[in-house]
Amino acid sequence: MVDVGNKRTTARRAVAEGTITMSSAAFRLVKANRVAKGDVLGVAELAGVAGAKRTPDLIPLAHPIQLEHVVVTAKLDAKLPGVRVRATARVAAKTGVEMEALTACAVALLVVYDMVKAADRGMVIGDVQLLEKSGGRSGAWKRSGGGKR
Repeated sequence: MVDVGNKRTTARRAVAEGTITMSSAAFRLVKANRVAKGDVLGVAELAGVAGAKRTPDLIPLAHPIQLEHVVVTAKLDAKLPGVRVRATARVAAKTGVEMEALTACAVALLVVYDMVKAADRGMVIGDVQLLEKSGGRSGAWKRSGGGKR
C-alpha cells in the first residue's frame, strides 16, 4: 500500500462507465423484464454499490475508505445492443475513489452477465473506464472524447 498518512483529507469524486453487449433476443428479454432471474438492471445497480463497498477486499493494495456516496445506474442501450453502466463514488479522504467507481461498474456488468447468460453466453463486457475524477493533489481529470482512447 502507498503511505497516505501525510496527505490532506480532501473531497474526492470518481465516475466510471462500462458496457455489456448482447444479442438482440437477450436485449429484448432484459427490456421486457422477462429474464428468469429477475430485474436485471435493478439487481446490477445494487450489486455495483455492494462492489464499491468491497473494493479493498478485492483489490489487494486499495485502501479501505469510508465511502460517503455511491450511485450506480444501469441503462439499456439499443445501439449496443446491451446495457451501459455508470458508477459515481464520493468520499472525503486521503486517497481517491477511482478503484471504488471502477469496481462498482465491473461488478454491475458481471451481474448482468450472470443474470442473462442463459439467454446469451456470448455477451461481451467492455470499455470499463474512468471518465473523470476530482480531488486530491493531482486535482481534476476528465477523459477527453467522452470514452475510448
